Amino acid sequence: MSVRARPPRPRRLAAALALALCACAAPAAAQDGAAAGDYRDRIIAPQALAPLPPDAEEALDDSGLPRSLRLNLDYARNERGGEAYDERGLSLGGYWETADWGAFSLDAAALRSDRDGGRDWGGAATLWQRGVYLDGGWRGDNGLGVIATPAPELQRNQYRFFLPTVAMAGASSQWTRADDGRNVYAAFGRAGVFAGTRTVGFELADGEVAALGAQWRPAPGWTASAALLGSDGRIAPDARGDAAYLAGATRAGHWAARWNSGADSVQFNLLNSHGRDGDASGGWIDASARRGRFRHDAGVFSLDPGLAWGALPINQDVRGGYYRLGYQYGRWLWNASLDKIRSIRGDGFDGRYATAFARYQASTRLGYGASASLRQAERGGDAYSLQAFADWRSDWGQTRLQLDRADAGGGERSWQASLDQALPLPEGQHLSLSLAYAELGQRARQATRSASLSLYGGLRLGQRWNLDGNARWTEGDGPGALRGGDVNLSLTGQLARGWSLSAALFQSRGSQRSPFLLDPLALDSPFQRLPRERSALLTLRYDWQAGRPLPVLGAAPDAASGDIAGVVYLDDNGDGVRAASERPAANLTVLLDGRWAARTDSAGAFAFARVSVGEHRIQILADNLPLPWTLDEAPTAVRVTVRDAARVDIGATRPR
Repeated sequence: MSVRARPPRPRRLAAALALALCACAAPAAAQDGAAAGDYRDRIIAPQALAPLPPDAEEALDDSGLPRSLRLNLDYARNERGGEAYDERGLSLGGYWETADWGAFSLDAAALRSDRDGGRDWGGAATLWQRGVYLDGGWRGDNGLGVIATPAPELQRNQYRFFLPTVAMAGASSQWTRADDGRNVYAAFGRAGVFAGTRTVGFELADGEVAALGAQWRPAPGWTASAALLGSDGRIAPDARGDAAYLAGATRAGHWAARWNSGADSVQFNLLNSHGRDGDASGGWIDASARRGRFRHDAGVFSLDPGLAWGALPINQDVRGGYYRLGYQYGRWLWNASLDKIRSIRGDGFDGRYATAFARYQASTRLGYGASASLRQAERGGDAYSLQAFADWRSDWGQTRLQLDRADAGGGERSWQASLDQALPLPEGQHLSLSLAYAELGQRARQATRSASLSLYGGLRLGQRWNLDGNARWTEGDGPGALRGGDVNLSLTGQLARGWSLSAALFQSRGSQRSPFLLDPLALDSPFQRLPRERSALLTLRYDWQAGRPLPVLGAAPDAASGDIAGVVYLDDNGDGVRAASERPAANLTVLLDGRWAARTDSAGAFAFARVSVGEHRIQILADNLPLPWTLDEAPTAVRVTVRDAARVDIGATRPR
């Protein structure tokens, strides 16, 4: 990738425009010199007009309802840890909208890998039927294949604690009636873990997964839910750092009730589980109140040791409470919080955790702020972290300068300075750069120093080719220092109508926990440090689309269309802007208007083609989002214009 040249200064631009206007006006002035001052109409003859470029939609079959087909042929060469192996894959996807049976979407892949000497074919397939309606106002969403267990809205909408879903190969059915808020669902299948490096597969485990739940409104202002989940096994890293399903059955139930008056709300939660660590129970209450420019959040919790839900770890062995105060008005935004946490068993964290954040928007171009975190432990382990940042918008785009410092005692003093720059490029292109220098302290070991340069973007190379992805180069010294480059680049070009070719290069040196994250309730992913990985992927793709959406009142059946494209990423600094150093979130389900589904690739990218012009909603299902990251449940609004690609980047956040 290359950085775009410096944009011209306003004076130079004005001079260039003036010269261009004079050049265009000179022939007209000479032609009309004899009749200066006289007005007359000038009509261009149709035969003198240059022909319009060919419309890609002219050859499309617009009969019937929307339907599409996507076919990929993949070949990948992989190196992971100390082993090398090949993968060959065939993936198939598409959607089909019907008048009476909702919208069907398919995402399937067949994978053959010679890893560990294997030659057998594996894969994964998912078929969804969304938006099918029955008498009485019921709307159904049915899934078959590799899916995640459903969950009621009260279970997903958690303020302080997170209850993950479970991946399985099976079937699910969920029905909702908007008039009275009723929701029922059931799911059953075989447990497993996702496999494959570039082409996604699914390895079945020995156990089974079952889920059953409902949500309803028992009284005005009240919503209640009950959910049962059983899973035979838990997910943990194996000797190679891959996800593996280990023995250990869990049976759990979650009950919740929420009262909401608009400005105020209270939610009660109860959780019981029976697993390999015995019986356990827990409960927590979250309350929120808005008073003018202020928002108050408070809660209490008690989660027994060994408490479990599904196959991934959750918070347990903690008891305490929290209070948060937030303010937003005009140019000011600030919040502060205090948590009191104790270990029920006595060998976990006992102490306090406090945070503060403030941001001031000095002008339309400049904003700055700071944050602080303090962790005080009764048995040692006090730590603090500080952050200061400034955001600046100019002709060069969006700039962020950020300084981080953390001290965990015992020589674990770390600091980092970073500069993020999002450059202004023509529509359809984007490029961000990040520079960082860090010194990370380690207990009883020499500090690690590192400098990094990151690039993230998408550039058009002519009319048919695009270069997308991100790259990061790091140079460091000291024990455990990361050196070399992380690359996730894709070159895609159109060969003929419907046919495209993509070449991708991926290289990762693993990841490490950030020393600037101190929240004692933030769950670590069990796959923090992965083995080094390198892959080269070649994909031949065929796309076919046909049909027009059903007409609605006031709209023509052949309405204009555009595209939607975007990226889901891990927003490390929480500013809502994708920085070049921030990692993508792969293998997540993306819903368009709750009907059509897509899945993010290894770069976190997703796309929907030929979307009708107007407002649409994009929602991300956090079915494979790594801990402790979370996504906002509220859909993101996107406006599509004629023959344009609307871009939306959605960032996942985590506690600081």
